[in-house]
Amino acid sequence: MPPDKEADNGALLRAALGQLASDVIGLQEVDYFLGRSGDHNQTANVASIMAAADWAFAPSLMGSPDDDWRNPNDSDDKLITNKSEVAPPAYGIGMVSKIAVTSWHRLDLKGSPIGVLMAFPVDGKMKRFYVRDHPRSALAAQLENGWLIVNTHLSFVPGFSLAQLIKIKRWANKLGVTDKSKIIIMGDLNIPFGIFARGFTWKSLATMRTFPSWYPKVQIDYFLSQGLTSKDVTHIQYPHSGMSDHLPLQIEIEN
Repeated sequence: MPPDKEADNGALLRAALGQLASDVIGLQEVDYFLGRSGDHNQTANVASIMAAADWAFAPSLMGSPDDDWRNPNDSDDKLITNKSEVAPPAYGIGMVSKIAVTSWHRLDLKGSPIGVLMAFPVDGKMKRFYVRDHPRSALAAQLENGWLIVNTHLSFVPGFSLAQLIKIKRWANKLGVTDKSKIIIMGDLNIPFGIFARGFTWKSLATMRTFPSWYPKVQIDYFLSQGLTSKDVTHIQYPHSGMSDHLPLQIEIEN
């Protein structure tokens, strides 16, 4: 990445994080020491800007999604934190918390065996490409204040994302938090229908079209809870800033 472009992106990131002023943030489509993004640990960079002590990165694939990549295997470090040694370049999801994290957890999720045709802008025109899916994961932070926050980025293959979400919901309830109202699942679920994302026992805490950020048509990003409702939180909305192709989704919870 050219130095001037890298500086512009850094300034944009600092401005966006300053506006959000979050205590806990979930990141999707994160690079970890990939050349395409300047060989940065993007999750650690966010933590540094937020002045947050705790962060974690969960690789979904080894290498860059733009080049040849492979699935993580048993010899790879699948959970990299601020206390870990440097690991090989990868791509995945991350979390940053200004609230002390007592433990981190990861759930592996298989990718769909089939891909889908997706449209991307090329030379000013939308062209369709076959895109294969990759393994996914859920990353959970147990916080010192008793909350469990789960971040994820699910498959873009219809139906497969719903099966992954059901697995995450069951897993989250087995991580030892007795007060189920203190469990939050957040992230890019790639599910455009809130009724399916919620299911029977979970509720959506923020309703807003989030994608694409410059002309939002659908909500595919969510906060889900079993005990709270949208009346228990403050939903804060932000306009398109150029930082992402998704609008940020943010809620404020009074402890």
